Amino acid sequence: MHAISMTRRRFLGSTATVTAFTMLSRQGLGGANDKLNIAGIGVGGMGAANLQALESQNIVALCDVDPDYAAATLKRYPQARVWTDYREMLAKQKDIEAVVIATPDHTHAVISAASMRAGKHVYCQKPLTHDVYEARQLARLARETGVATQMGNQGHSVEGIRSVCEWIWDGAIGEIRTVDAWCDLSYYPWGHAGWSSKWGTRPKETPPVPPKLDWDLWLGPAPERPYHPAYHPAVWRCWWDFGCGMMGDRGAHTLDAVVWALKLGPPASIEATSCGLNPDTHPLSAIVTYRFPARGSQPPLRLTWYEGTRPPRPDDMDDALEWPPEGGALFNGTKGKLVCGVYGQEPRLLPQSLHQEYQRPAKTLPRVSGSHEMDWVRACKTGQPAGSEFAYSGPLTETCLLGNIAKRVDARIEWDAANLEVTNLAEANRYVRTEYRAGWSL
Repeated sequence: MHAISMTRRRFLGSTATVTAFTMLSRQGLGGANDKLNIAGIGVGGMGAANLQALESQNIVALCDVDPDYAAATLKRYPQARVWTDYREMLAKQKDIEAVVIATPDHTHAVISAASMRAGKHVYCQKPLTHDVYEARQLARLARETGVATQMGNQGHSVEGIRSVCEWIWDGAIGEIRTVDAWCDLSYYPWGHAGWSSKWGTRPKETPPVPPKLDWDLWLGPAPERPYHPAYHPAVWRCWWDFGCGMMGDRGAHTLDAVVWALKLGPPASIEATSCGLNPDTHPLSAIVTYRFPARGSQPPLRLTWYEGTRPPRPDDMDDALEWPPEGGALFNGTKGKLVCGVYGQEPRLLPQSLHQEYQRPAKTLPRVSGSHEMDWVRACKTGQPAGSEFAYSGPLTETCLLGNIAKRVDARIEWDAANLEVTNLAEANRYVRTEYRAGWSL
């Protein structure tokens, strides 16, 4: 039995101006062997793994609103200065050249924007932002400041996703008009630490804030609410105010291969149906259907995203083959099909006879030597863009988050990308650009 699999652990193993960026490259990073001075912001979870992949560089600062949650990382880098507020760190610690951001989704944009304006190179975990407007603005800021950027969708740097692109561009499965992509995981039940909400409602209890946690700073631009362990740590992703749900978590990985291989621009419309929809938490499961117009010689495309479930098994998928575990993408072509895993890894052609007989094309895309994080370091030092720079990952994030808007209104929305506007349902536009709490701005 052939299982298509790739774990996160395997991946981990395997007003500034352009002038300011040039000065950084010339003065602080004069040669390929110079070490980059990096600050980690949000270092208790995935940020810890990102920093471990960057230990060939100088980890000079660590910033986290919860030093207890981040304790292991703080101990690992005793030479680094420790901060609670990223704004204070950016203002006062002058040796920082680059930042790694792995905070909850709702603070990605404000921290990334502040860092780029301060002339720092930015690696930000996926999804790049919490709403569509933020994604557009970060892509603009990256272009204007000239700093090196990278979103943390690590599959973009591995072999599999490049094979997906090269095989499809070679015509291996013919013309593609439909794609099914999915993540069959769910965040249900919501909550943790001995608490859960059957229907996704907010907890009514107001336990004391842990002594060292800066709850106000953790909330950042999100609406104010009392602390509860149902939000921090870890399970914030299931709450609309803080996280982008499975579409932001896995969609940012899995739709990467689809967007890149099929050269997708913005969708024309998005429609969603959900199970367990409510105002506070992401649904139990959902199906989101995107319609993309024709692109050059490529025909219009229908992309269907399944979360908390998966598409039907195709008839020409050999019995000996298993679905990619947890999720993946299925490209349906006129000459066959291509299936790959969550991160675009381990692509296979269907049926099996096509996979065995197909003559692989030449490898035309550049390969990444080392980790996704180190591809960003290379970009910082050379000025040559990283693979998932914000110019690419910003539009990818917009596509993912448009699916969330369709879920929230439980309807079909028509999208005017040039004007960042839903044209057929005015009420949906409040989710394009969410309102920040007083005292916060992008």
